[in-house]
Amino acid sequence: MSRDKWAQWLLTRRDGDSAALRARSALDLAAFRDGVLDGAELRPDDVVLDVGCGTGLIAFGALDRLGPAGRVIFSDVSRDLLDECRRLAGGDERCSFVRAPAENLAGIPDACVDVVTTRSVLIYSDRKAAAFAEFFRVLRPGGRLSIFEPINRFVVRHRPDDLFGLGASPVDDLLAKVRDVYRGATEEAERPMIDFDERDLVDWAVTAGFAAVELDYRAELDVPADPIADWETLKRVAPNPLVPTYGEAIAATLTVGERGRLDAYMTDRAAAGTPTRRTMATAFLRARRPARGDGRPPNAASFA
Repeated sequence: MSRDKWAQWLLTRRDGDSAALRARSALDLAAFRDGVLDGAELRPDDVVLDVGCGTGLIAFGALDRLGPAGRVIFSDVSRDLLDECRRLAGGDERCSFVRAPAENLAGIPDACVDVVTTRSVLIYSDRKAAAFAEFFRVLRPGGRLSIFEPINRFVVRHRPDDLFGLGASPVDDLLAKVRDVYRGATEEAERPMIDFDERDLVDWAVTAGFAAVELDYRAELDVPADPIADWETLKRVAPNPLVPTYGEAIAATLTVGERGRLDAYMTDRAAAGTPTRRTMATAFLRARRPARGDGRPPNAASFA
């Protein structure tokens, strides 16, 4: 049975189903996970809601930091990814699972969790302010929010045409055609990924009612990065869940001769170990729901 687009991307298309490429990205993912969890200031008996849990990077990391009385609620819009997390959890009774989008956590009662976490979730939402309102709603008074988001608007502003971090190259004409595939049919699908920046994250948090809002922002422009290790593997990679793989985009727009010229150049670059350059921006945001009201509500009910 075919998986949905979210599961397909996270399980295979994000890294071309390559163990080597998966290992290369593991350090970055671990840093994002640890940044979110450090910001959450977990306590041993916390109830954590991980929104958009994906394959469980944040949620399983939280389990490692909680005690036996702690609990993690895995939430995602993808049934396939929840099934994968359920499988990986292996019957751990501290885990429960809820299918819901970030902007409508209807399966989660009011004021029932101590911590809400997300990683690279809001970039896919058309209703980011509504998501912050939901985060606020489900948190207990004094509860903590800790999120990570890439700020893709920075890349669009500074290096909109630099595919693969190559800079100027003899195949710029071919890469321009490939970029046009993403700018055409996929432009509307990708709009939520570039329609905000770090200032919007702060504004949405404040508007939702959060206090003690802190944001750590990091930008990198043309920073030396790893070379392309394997061009054939890279062609199996999709830059996000909503768009074709690079190979699919190449096949859709280049002639046989053009594909041969691009393959030859990129294969030579990979063989030579020529460094690429990285341009990106990221933001970690932490905030608290103000500690007011009649006290700490009881634990949330069990979730199936």
